[in-house]
Amino acid sequence: MNILLVYPRFPKSFWSFDKTLELVNLKAQLPPLGLVTVAAILPQTWNFKLVDRNVREVRHGEWQWADIVIVSAMIVHREDFLAAIQTAKGYGKLVAVGGPYPTSLPHEATAAGADFLILDEGEITLPMFVAAVERGDRSGTFRAKGEKPDVTTTPIPRYDLLEMDAYAEMSIQFSRGCPFQCEFCDIIVLYGRKPRTKSPEQLLAELQYLYDLGWRRSIFMVDDNFIGNKRNVKLLLKAMQPWMEQHGYPFSFATEASVDLAQDPELMQMMVDCNFGTVFLGIETPDDDSLTLTRKFQNTRDPLSESVLAISRAGLRVMAGFIIGFDGEKSGAGQRIYQFVEQTAIPTALVSMLQALPDTALWHRLEKEGRLLGQSADINQTTLMNFVPTRPIEEITEEYIQTFWNLYDPLTVLNRTFRHFLMLGEAQKKNYKNRTTSAGTPDINWVTVRAFFIILWRQGVMRKTRLRFWINLATVLWHYPAVAANYLSVCAQAEHFLDFRQVVRQNIEAQLAAYLAAQQAQQAESTATAEEPLAVA
Repeated sequence: MNILLVYPRFPKSFWSFDKTLELVNLKAQLPPLGLVTVAAILPQTWNFKLVDRNVREVRHGEWQWADIVIVSAMIVHREDFLAAIQTAKGYGKLVAVGGPYPTSLPHEATAAGADFLILDEGEITLPMFVAAVERGDRSGTFRAKGEKPDVTTTPIPRYDLLEMDAYAEMSIQFSRGCPFQCEFCDIIVLYGRKPRTKSPEQLLAELQYLYDLGWRRSIFMVDDNFIGNKRNVKLLLKAMQPWMEQHGYPFSFATEASVDLAQDPELMQMMVDCNFGTVFLGIETPDDDSLTLTRKFQNTRDPLSESVLAISRAGLRVMAGFIIGFDGEKSGAGQRIYQFVEQTAIPTALVSMLQALPDTALWHRLEKEGRLLGQSADINQTTLMNFVPTRPIEEITEEYIQTFWNLYDPLTVLNRTFRHFLMLGEAQKKNYKNRTTSAGTPDINWVTVRAFFIILWRQGVMRKTRLRFWINLATVLWHYPAVAANYLSVCAQAEHFLDFRQVVRQNIEAQLAAYLAAQQAQQAESTATAEEPLAVA
């Protein structure tokens, strides 16, 4: 059985890092971990080819070779996901789909022509699919019916199928699920509120496999909340630390965590000792009323700014997500987000307009209230919200665009990054006494040297940042040389955001204009309909 695994293209987004990847001749930020895990679960007597359309196109011969095409996608992949299905059907192939997008909106995959829907978690539904194929079935839908798999049985992903040199980072997963109950979050819908973890030995075997394949750069721990099960995380880190030391710290790690990480200094130190360098926090908003309304209670227990600074001072670079458009939100929410980011010196801040994702508590509440705009969703930062908010959409949109624009003003983001790395530099002196570089330091080769000189030219010569760029760089090199390369790599990331803020402004303004025009047309039609009997009389 010949299986072609296809991963759709990402649209231009906050996470696509287009301009940054161009600097270092890479094609994509992260590989499709879901698909290489699928390949490991399926019968190993089958033949596999994997094509990530973010890296290259599927070749004519690869379409012809396949007996079945498997496409996995998140909601953000919608456009290219549907295109991949149609292309495969054009070659007369059976198509199976899975991942968060088909699981959340299966009717869209069916309408596009998918034959098999392998929904929910693959450890349960892929064996059903295999049995159906071996029976000779030509279609089917496979669901877990509420059952959650034991991830300690999940095999090592087939990383060997990847074109590894195309990626900035590798992906690995320790846990699934999150213990919290945020109203807007689909993670607890997809994976449940009881975090399930792999064993430490299991994860170390995956790290060893990546090491044996020659990987020596950053690894993103894709857990939606890495610290959801703190006991098991500490057991993992306790086992990881000697492995990392024995192997010469071959990887740096990044992950996602809830902000209550700040309450556990021991855990933060263990992460730093295992070469974790970056953590993404779901802060969402500095407004306590909005946090309470959306049930993100874990962010209201301690002052948020103090928590962020505690994590930074422990030696972890903070990235953070923010949302605008919560119900009952007061005017000026965008400015409050901007002020919070500046106050806490978060270099990389993701701001999005609130989206109601399928089957979340928010989705069901808005559906009951008649406020949903259609039966779909998107989570790209260039997409207008998909429901009627409690304050004027024009006001929310203006705040959102202005916040994104201001956050990524070239001088603003440069200085914010500098302030953050002063904290990391101080932490480095304590945490890396036996190492000469900090976690996340890029490899030094001709590609990174070329990127370095491009950054020097753009930020140190061409832009208004020129004087401050050299002052900041000299300060970092003089006082904290071990974090200098990492500091410059984050400066390089800003190249993407300086470009992307233009895309945000153009797309959101165009969508708002279309939305308002549609509203006006609808109101005009309603008025005409109401006046029609009078005209007849």
